[in-house]
Amino acid sequence: QVQLVESGGGLVQAGGSLRLSCVASGSNFWLYNMGWYRQAPGKRRELVAGIRGSGTTNYADSVKGRFTISRDNAKNTVYLQMNSLKPEDTAVYYCNQANPVTTMDYWGQGTQVTVSS
Repeated sequence: QVQLVESGGGLVQAGGSLRLSCVASGSNFWLYNMGWYRQAPGKRRELVAGIRGSGTTNYADSVKGRFTISRDNAKNTVYLQMNSLKPEDTAVYYCNQANPVTTMDYWGQGTQVTVSS
């Protein structure tokens, strides 16, 4: 059973920055696709950014140019650097790990990000 532990959320003013971290238990971290999702109140969970084991990244249009996903395989950690934050970025952010072959995935407990105007 994989455990994902997120940290780094908090309250920030519009225009500010936060960096989220997600540490994964288990081995062969480098094999897995990692992603950050978010869910705002009353809305569906949506993909924010993803990074494959190869390092290839993808982003939601709403965060392109502002957010950067990265990974450190030696530390079993994936990061989400969030700059130029907007009130509409307010949500619970979840880390996800997915096996690219079996598609089995795991979720973290989530970390709250609140952006004030």
